[in-house]
Amino acid sequence: MTRRKILIVDDDSDLRRGLSIRLKANGYEILFAGDGLTATATAVKEKPDLILLDLGLPAGDGYVVMSRLRELPALTSIPIVVLTARTGRPHREKALAAGARAFLEKPVDNETLIEAIRAALDDPAAEA
Repeated sequence: MTRRKILIVDDDSDLRRGLSIRLKANGYEILFAGDGLTATATAVKEKPDLILLDLGLPAGDGYVVMSRLRELPALTSIPIVVLTARTGRPHREKALAAGARAFLEKPVDNETLIEAIRAALDDPAAEA
């Protein structure tokens, strides 16, 4: 079985490392990007199965990244789960309107994170 690739986009290297450990333990292959430009370039090159996206990024925030990805036909179907320190209804509504499948606030517990990823990937294990 092919492992699904998740692109983690966050400028906090400690957070990327922690998420990577959690996601690898659940069987995912991990890619990284620390800013908006790298996120778009990595998504084009690697075509991940899902993007875990922070909103507060250098070189194009998460909203800019979502907009860029939606302009590229080969990438429009990649589900995006926003994981951000930006809280509140306006950010949630804006992210979901921009195409995010889920909006999670940092810090997020492992169970909530994995459930959101599985749901976004339409993974049958999400029902377990």
